[in-house]
Amino acid sequence: MVREKKIVDEVSGWLRIYDDGSVDRTWTGPPEVKFMAEPVTPHDKFIDGVATRDVVADPNSGLRVRIYLPEKIPDEENTKLPIILHFHGGGFCISEANWFMYYTVYTRLAREARAIIVSVYLRRAPEHRIPAAADDGHSALLWLSSRAKSRTEPWLDRADFNRVFLIGDSSGGNLVHEVAARAGKEDLSPLRLAGAIPVHPGFVRPERSRSELEQPESPFLTLEMVDKFLGFALPVGSTKEHPMTCPMGPAAPPFEGLKLPPVLLCIAEKDLIRDTEMEYYEAMKKANKDIELLLSPGMGHSFYLNKIAVDMDPDTAVQTAGFISGVIEFIKKH
Repeated sequence: MVREKKIVDEVSGWLRIYDDGSVDRTWTGPPEVKFMAEPVTPHDKFIDGVATRDVVADPNSGLRVRIYLPEKIPDEENTKLPIILHFHGGGFCISEANWFMYYTVYTRLAREARAIIVSVYLRRAPEHRIPAAADDGHSALLWLSSRAKSRTEPWLDRADFNRVFLIGDSSGGNLVHEVAARAGKEDLSPLRLAGAIPVHPGFVRPERSRSELEQPESPFLTLEMVDKFLGFALPVGSTKEHPMTCPMGPAAPPFEGLKLPPVLLCIAEKDLIRDTEMEYYEAMKKANKDIELLLSPGMGHSFYLNKIAVDMDPDTAVQTAGFISGVIEFIKKH
């Protein structure tokens, strides 16, 4: 007789953990939004000006990345393009680099920023707790450094390795800070880390902030998601004061001692975790770090990834365009 598995924990819609340790990430929320979490097959042909390819960056670990390559335009014959290394969000527990919601944003960014995007397939919790995802992000950066030396990846032939930027949404924003801090301790040449762009990063403290108590929950962030995903992702016995979830806290290395590139911190006005994100900004300023703020008024957490809202709501569309323009402006400056 086959014993039926029992759910021992879940995050509504997103994830279920069973008593045998297995994890099911099949979307069980409203079916009309399921398409945003569907994988997009890579395509070597240019579609709307962008081609995509999945590449194995590390055969030993199996680490993969997805490359977004913009098609050449007439006045770009010998122009080298910046690289944007992307870390996906999902509370360290869900989402993939090939999800449709990332595909729509990063094909657009590759096309409009005239940049090569490299998006990392990160290991996820609870099977792989922190720091696994940060190790993957760091490995991807080291892979880019090795490709800068060897020039053996044809899809990076047009890359300017002197202008590599990190970008990540939500928990991916935590990885931006962590990978940038690690990069400051090593020689990546001929690669140069030119900037870091944490977008609505998942910086939190053990006690609820005022914004967590007062701001509305959104499809991409609820208090349940904050608490449960981090409970699954943090090392056993750790609290939200862990250096990767609270880099401005007492357990983290002081900002003064970190060698960091210029930072563009992107914040949404109605984000549940806005207050702790702003605490990070103020602590970085106090440590005399090069950091600037890009604020999206009236928006919630990861709003620009919500394809339905971007298509249907004029305010979300305008703020998404403003967000992408702000990121492009930062990249052009550096």
